[in-house]
Amino acid sequence: MTDSTEDTRLVGECLKGDSESFAVLVRKYQDRLHNVVFRVVGNAEDARDLVQDVFVQAYRSLARFHGDSAFFTWLYRIAMNAAISHKRRARVIASYDSARETTGFDPAEDTSQTDPSAPLEQDDRVRQVRAALDSMPPDYRAVLVLKEIDGQKYEAIAQILNCPIGTVRSRLHRARAELRERLKQALEE
Repeated sequence: MTDSTEDTRLVGECLKGDSESFAVLVRKYQDRLHNVVFRVVGNAEDARDLVQDVFVQAYRSLARFHGDSAFFTWLYRIAMNAAISHKRRARVIASYDSARETTGFDPAEDTSQTDPSAPLEQDDRVRQVRAALDSMPPDYRAVLVLKEIDGQKYEAIAQILNCPIGTVRSRLHRARAELRERLKQALEE
């Protein structure tokens, strides 16, 4: 039995009152959803809260799932919408604590001079990419996460974000260009 067929069966059983069927779906997809939501919102605690909310929303809306797409694609769309909405609501100005959480250092700390065991070059690049990605508009960030990190195909991204494939392609092109520019600026600093 394919995953899609199994998911459709579980949804049907859940709609008939078998809540354990939905619990199976939650266990099956919670880690994957958490990973992608975390990459969009950038905070593990917020990601856990959002994924929980996504499953509650999906459970309440289960009757609206008609099987036009795979259950995971439908669930993924709910999760991405929640993550993007959360990111839009988040304050743009980074606090001292969030700067410390993102970089691992106090904002005023110059690690190149005070710490003889400064992070490896790769750690620095990862931090720069994460910071650049965190500062991007939610729509660009979502399409980059879905394509480059999660490895989704254009068609799946279009379904998840509920937009045409052409929009996905243009957003991805602009997002990549913007990410390159932000990384270039970070390297020049």
